[in-house]
Amino acid sequence: MRILVISGSLDPESRSYVLARHALQTLQGRGVEAEWIDLREMEVPLCDGTQNSKGGDVMRLREAIEVADGVLVAAPIYNFDVSAAIKNLVEQTGQAWTDKTVGFLCAAGGRASYMSVMAMANSLMLDFRCVIVPRFVYATDDDFSDQGTEALVISSDEVAERVDELAAEVVRLAGATA
Repeated sequence: MRILVISGSLDPESRSYVLARHALQTLQGRGVEAEWIDLREMEVPLCDGTQNSKGGDVMRLREAIEVADGVLVAAPIYNFDVSAAIKNLVEQTGQAWTDKTVGFLCAAGGRASYMSVMAMANSLMLDFRCVIVPRFVYATDDDFSDQGTEALVISSDEVAERVDELAAEVVRLAGATA
């Protein structure tokens, strides 16, 4: 079983990154083979629909998605949608998403954007027959704290538990559909 965890924010102080790292640690702690991708460290040109935009790390990302049994996508919510970086990743890697089990970890400024992930989930379901885990994590600024000299951490026990549950559910469903 191989689960890919994608941190899809380009923000150096990303809260969705914190969710993704927690999920990665949970998976590794349970003995699951988990691969990490941080889009801040990747070169992903904007998709223009031509082969010319497939440079950078696009082929590496496509391969990582193709070999994964399941994918956890951590994304910030901007303007009631997942970030443009995540949308661009899906556009660039396309068919690699086919038949994947996908879970979402979302971080937003407020509670009003709770359903924002649905456009991306619908696209993955309809375009690539992905199995979308219906239990996704949605966290706001209030669910994190800065521990002084420490990095930003999840301060909500409920959110941390939901991340753990989502990671387990991705593994369970990916195993059932493999």
